[in-house]
Amino acid sequence: MEAPPVTVMPVTGGTINMMEYLLQGSVLDQSLESLLHRLRGLCDNMEPESFADHELVYLLKGQQGNPFMLRARRSLLHPTAPWHLRYLGQPEVGDKSRHALVRNCVDVAASHSLPEFLNEMGFRMDHEFVAKGQVFRKGAMKVVVSKLLRVLATGNTENTEPLSLSYLVELSVLAPAGQDTVSEDMRSFAEQLKPLVHLEKIDPKRLM
Repeated sequence: MEAPPVTVMPVTGGTINMMEYLLQGSVLDQSLESLLHRLRGLCDNMEPESFADHELVYLLKGQQGNPFMLRARRSLLHPTAPWHLRYLGQPEVGDKSRHALVRNCVDVAASHSLPEFLNEMGFRMDHEFVAKGQVFRKGAMKVVVSKLLRVLATGNTENTEPLSLSYLVELSVLAPAGQDTVSEDMRSFAEQLKPLVHLEKIDPKRLM
C-alpha cells in the first residue's frame, strides 16, 4: 500500500483537532537558493526556523478496509523535547471550489515512550524517514522546505541517504472547519512562487 503524501510539519507545537489546508510541490536541489531568496522576500520579517526531525509511520491493520495510520515524530535538534503524535484524516478533494487539499488534523505532544506505547497497542512501524529543512511564515500560512532522507538502518538517523534530487515544498494553514477562504489566500501566495515552484492540490489517490 502506498502511503499518502508525506506532510513534513516540524515539531514546533501541537494543535488539536483542526483542519489542515495543504498545497504541495517540489524544487530541484540546484534551484533551492533561488526559492529561499524569494521566500525571504515574501514571508514575515523573521529568520526561518531550521529543523531536523525523525518520523516513524505506524499502521494498525484491521479485518477489513485500509490500515489506520499514525505518525510519530521527534526533533533531532532538541532531543529532550516531547515527541509528537499526528493523525491525518482522509483528504476532502472533491470540492472544485477549494484551491487546497483539506483534511482533519489531530496533533498532540507525547512522552519519549511513544514508540513502545504504539507497539503495545498493536501498531507496527511501516517506514521511517528524516526530514531536514526550514520553516517560513506568512501570517497564518506556513511554508516548509525540506529534504527527505531514507533511514538505511532501522532507528539509526545518522545513516541516511536522500530520497530524491529535490526538496519538498509545502504551504499549509491550520484552521477550524469551514474556514475555506484561507485556500484563496494560499492560492494567491502560491502564484507568487511561480515559476520557481508549482504548488498544487495533490490527490493522494493519484499516487496509489
